[in-house]
Amino acid sequence: MKRLAPCLLFVLLSTGCGEPAYRFESADPLDAKVSGEKAFSHVAALVDFGPRPAGSEALEHSRQYLEKELAALKWSVRRQTFTEKTPVGEVEFTNLRARFGEEAWETTVEGLLCSHYDTKRYEQIEFVGANDGGSSTGLLVELARVLSERPEAARRIELVFFDGEEAFGTNITARDGLYGSKHYAGEWLLQPEAERPRWGVLLDMVGDADLNIRAAVRVPRQSIRDLAKAKEDGSYVVDIEKVEESLQFLSRYLLDAAGELDLRSHIGVSPDYIIDDHIPLNVVSGIPTIDLIDFEFPPWHTPGDTLDKISAESLEITGRVTLRLVEKYLLPGDW
Repeated sequence: MKRLAPCLLFVLLSTGCGEPAYRFESADPLDAKVSGEKAFSHVAALVDFGPRPAGSEALEHSRQYLEKELAALKWSVRRQTFTEKTPVGEVEFTNLRARFGEEAWETTVEGLLCSHYDTKRYEQIEFVGANDGGSSTGLLVELARVLSERPEAARRIELVFFDGEEAFGTNITARDGLYGSKHYAGEWLLQPEAERPRWGVLLDMVGDADLNIRAAVRVPRQSIRDLAKAKEDGSYVVDIEKVEESLQFLSRYLLDAAGELDLRSHIGVSPDYIIDDHIPLNVVSGIPTIDLIDFEFPPWHTPGDTLDKISAESLEITGRVTLRLVEKYLLPGDW
């Protein structure tokens, strides 16, 4: 009789050989370590670079800043660079992917924490995107700091900073916008399903001083119709029913996490479809991903999206709920 390799003994309880199932410790939760002030300082640093649209020098400065900050926290960052046709011609985009330690690239990860870090391109106004692009990016760096204090959690997660979320035209369309997430999701589609992350959490516009997050968990009907047509044509498509079922679990866990922290007044679930970077992850690569977003933000896509419109308290609220969701409900894998 053959003996099982030690790694196989952990197959139902681990993310990799020798990695035991994650256990949430209520006496010492990660969410208690989140600092809104530290997150705000990262947002301020990004805003200091000025407008940061895709393809700009300022966005490259942002990339270098993020790479430096993450490296100091022992996250290994890799650039995912590609070129796409846009309404203004070919543009080079660069997603940033980060895992905790270089060795983490040799194993699978359980989940994704994401943000876009570009700002919308305008010719006539100065748009610095303190909230739209800045808040979620700064908070994600702060979450990287907190996670780095608990390597057994950090090793299971990939951080992703998407380039090109913003459309070059007025609104995101099928051919304009979500460039980084579409490319990223397409790369995951090339990997065996068993090796893809099981869940994702996207952050976007999470610093509004009057915080009112409504998580996007619905998949647009048009995307589902496109998937149905692709299936009829014999193309490979994800199991969208399975994805939608997982999204319902994610939404319930989000509300539970917010309730436990007495932050339910700031967190809800949107009844509407919201087009954002979570859509490609759901419909292209089949990674169930929810979008934490406060779309009730009057300065959206105006020169008024400046630092004075966001608060450290709001960033801390979002960060705490995110990490409670991740650490207590998603990492243990009991769903």
